[in-house]
Amino acid sequence: MISMLVPMGLLMPVEYLNSGAFQFLAAFVALNTIMYVALAIAKMLPKVYLSDWASRRGRRSETRSIHPDDRAGL
Repeated sequence: MISMLVPMGLLMPVEYLNSGAFQFLAAFVALNTIMYVALAIAKMLPKVYLSDWASRRGRRSETRSIHPDDRAGL
């Protein structure tokens, strides 16, 4: 009985699939999916700090710690 109502598994008429609203919704879902995939990949990668790439002129060459052998300040 239901196979007669829904021919070959099609749930919506072709007119709905060709409408501008449906195409807009499909484009929105596609862009949203791409955005979330990019965010998931970016979250898996290690963090990148700008200070690692760009050297600052004001960075001290020597530590000013009370422990002069401690290299944690550099």
